[in-house]
Amino acid sequence: MNLLFFQNIFLVISCVWLFSLILILFKKNSIGVLFATIGTLLLLFFMVQLWVKLDRPPMRTLGETRLWYALFLPSIGLLIYAKWKYTWFLLYTVLMAWIFLFINYLHLENFSKTLMPALQSIWFIPHVLVYMIAYALLAASSLVAFKNLINSKKNQIIETIVLADQLVYVGFSFLTLGLLFGALWAKTAWGSYWTWDPKEVWAFLTWLAYLIYLHYRFFKPIEIKKANWMLVLAFVILLLCWFWVNYSPIAKNSVHTYTNY
Repeated sequence: MNLLFFQNIFLVISCVWLFSLILILFKKNSIGVLFATIGTLLLLFFMVQLWVKLDRPPMRTLGETRLWYALFLPSIGLLIYAKWKYTWFLLYTVLMAWIFLFINYLHLENFSKTLMPALQSIWFIPHVLVYMIAYALLAASSLVAFKNLINSKKNQIIETIVLADQLVYVGFSFLTLGLLFGALWAKTAWGSYWTWDPKEVWAFLTWLAYLIYLHYRFFKPIEIKKANWMLVLAFVILLLCWFWVNYSPIAKNSVHTYTNY
């Protein structure tokens, strides 16, 4: 895949999404949503082209997973807008998706067709896909939490925490599936369902953080501010699991680091 193609598609998507954000800010919601959809479909088109050209799922490197993340975030924003008409939520998700695309633009990587034997498993694609969907949903819930923490209108906070809960319910379900698929993948690739690998440990900590949030919301439904802070902390743990583990010293002992292949 030519890197110039990614650079060009990034610039086009950036212009389309920027136009979308401007239109929504000026209350031209229907046209703004249309352009947000077009930008997301352009990214989907690029992902399909990348998959075909590489002859493998583009899920091997952190850069490739960021592309999926950037695809799922505005998709969630569009779905939420279709149901609740939250333009602020659509703005947040599109902006965050663009940030992840911009990171890829700043750190261009060669799209290699190489796929190490451990990744040539039937569980590789479902494992990565459900995790990226989970990460996007949980990131969206954190956006709601950030908004609640800076919002002084109690009625709006109560309304939006319900949205955060719904996102966490679905995201946590996908996160659980990701752990299960990962265990099945590990069994076929390395002969064991669980090895206490650094990546596995942090994946479990991420799962545990959101499980604690769900239990807290069940037993303390009126403690909304603390719940929002818990969502923010859980998202920090998620980011540490996704990015920090790969670049930290403990990564050298991990079998889940594939960047060098």
